[in-house]
Amino acid sequence: MTQPLKFYFDLLNQSSRALYIFLEASKIPFEAIPISMVKGEHLTGEFRDNVNRFRKLPAITDHGYQLSESAAIFRHLAREKLVPEHWYPRRHLGRSRTDEYLAWQQSNMTVATTDYFQQKWLVPYLQKTRPSESAVNVAGKQVEHTLNDFEQLFLNSRKFILGNNISYADLSAICEVDQTKAIGFGAFKNRNKLADWYKSVAEELGPYYKSVQKEFNAKLKLNNGQQQQGEAQAHALKQ
Repeated sequence: MTQPLKFYFDLLNQSSRALYIFLEASKIPFEAIPISMVKGEHLTGEFRDNVNRFRKLPAITDHGYQLSESAAIFRHLAREKLVPEHWYPRRHLGRSRTDEYLAWQQSNMTVATTDYFQQKWLVPYLQKTRPSESAVNVAGKQVEHTLNDFEQLFLNSRKFILGNNISYADLSAICEVDQTKAIGFGAFKNRNKLADWYKSVAEELGPYYKSVQKEFNAKLKLNNGQQQQGEAQAHALKQ
């Protein structure tokens, strides 16, 4: 019997969500292994030695082969597994255009959305403090700039980034947008093309997207509740 792919992930991470949805939608058999980043489970020696020497998420083990970096994982799966052609199409330079977006995303969208998420949610959660208004404002301006670029560079009159069919570029991008949208950022203000594209992608992904997004929002609320409880206890001890 073929050993299933092992997928290590945290749904608080946008790349983890994108790959999880991709695996589900492509019907690739896999063993889901959640790892808590807020608890530092990806930083342990055991994780480094047995899963990923870079101590990063997401990660996979496929027939004993360990692999990290979300774009590399996606391309590995597209090569080694049976996946629908539309995710990484060979025709009309679809793969080159998908690669172009993923490269742009890594140094633009991911940087901006990750910084905003850290300043608005993650750092306050870990330090049990309120967000720094100045840091959030600076990060928010970078997100504004990046979303404007994304809309202008990749969302023309087409329904999806490559045309009429959804690709992994769309899936990866919507998870980036959600990283800030889920914690209150107004991503669609004065961005009609972005709003239309987002709706089309969410509808095309259907239940796979809705299920993961529901779990993402639940994790945010759960951890927020734990943070508020910790702040209340700390305040009581000071009295």
